[in-house]
Amino acid sequence: MKKLKIGLLGQIIIAITLGVGTGMIAPEWTVRIMATFNGIFSQFLGFAIPLIIVGLVTPAISDIGRSAGKMLLVTVAIAYGSTILAGLISYLTGAAVFPDLIASTDAGDVASANDALPYFTVTIPPLMNVMTALVLAFTAGLGLAALDRQTLKDAVHDFEEVVVKMIKTAIIPILPIYIYGIFLNMTYAGQVFSILKVFISIIGIIFLIHIGILILQFCIAGIIAGKNPFKLLWTMLPAYFTALGTQSSAATIPVTLEQTLKNGVSEDIAGFTVPLCSTIHMSGSTLKIVACALALMIMKGMPYDFGMFAGFICMLGITMVAAPGVPGGAIMASLGLLQSMLGFDQEAQALMIALYIAMDSFGTACNVTGDGAIAVIIDRIMKK
Repeated sequence: MKKLKIGLLGQIIIAITLGVGTGMIAPEWTVRIMATFNGIFSQFLGFAIPLIIVGLVTPAISDIGRSAGKMLLVTVAIAYGSTILAGLISYLTGAAVFPDLIASTDAGDVASANDALPYFTVTIPPLMNVMTALVLAFTAGLGLAALDRQTLKDAVHDFEEVVVKMIKTAIIPILPIYIYGIFLNMTYAGQVFSILKVFISIIGIIFLIHIGILILQFCIAGIIAGKNPFKLLWTMLPAYFTALGTQSSAATIPVTLEQTLKNGVSEDIAGFTVPLCSTIHMSGSTLKIVACALALMIMKGMPYDFGMFAGFICMLGITMVAAPGVPGGAIMASLGLLQSMLGFDQEAQALMIALYIAMDSFGTACNVTGDGAIAVIIDRIMKK
């Protein structure tokens, strides 16, 4: 008999449901046990974040840097620009809508939900801070791209495998328990229902933003290529729905490639741009992270401004090249930036993980569908 396998999203939903349900009846000692577990896991997560950045970003930068040529540079520039544009639109929309929305749900200025103190704490200092890890990853990646020797590159990719193994076996499986503890604490503290109400509203707004981003991307592609943008977008819908089901950019590549060819992109250019963009074009993931981060900052009464988020979005667009192929890769790669640039504590990071994963398939679908728009643009530029 085949075992029923529950995906990460299903596990997160179960964890939130159980956390809310048991939090209303749990005695204090059980909440303190979970607070103790969460404290230890959050310390481990803080230790792991710099390793994740170095282990994933370094080989990603190195692999991109090995390629050369005008098409690569143009594709990377357009993909990065599309990612940054999505992040800025997400911020501007959220800044206009979220304050009134969150105030109307009585979830503004949420204090820490960890009212039940842990029985003990364990401190695990990271080997380096997040910005040091980012600079090291970029420097090493660019340096490795210029080297002819393979020894150090192999070592970096071996370390990448170690980090991916750590994420798959020591972080992702424990995340539902961690999020259960967070929602248990919030329910015990009497804050959970206002937060969940905001979550539902935010998810609806982010869905509308990502539809708007796709329409904008294909309007730009249609103008440049002299084609009907809505016909181009309609042709890419099989890739969109495939990504919704698989939640994987890599698994959707064959469908994305096939639909891109139907949009009149030459075979050589489609074969180059679609696999590359599945790695570097992360507009859907970026808009989700920006919107979720802004909403949580407003809820917790944290200061924010356009300059802060503009820098965060620019760094996020680069860091996200480490995301594809790793479970929860986008949110894992962004945790360090959320901590160092926006001041997120461990509780806020846990809420980000829960909110992001709840919409994971929509971000992936936006990413891969937008790849088709970039392929149309590159095809037009190269033909000129």
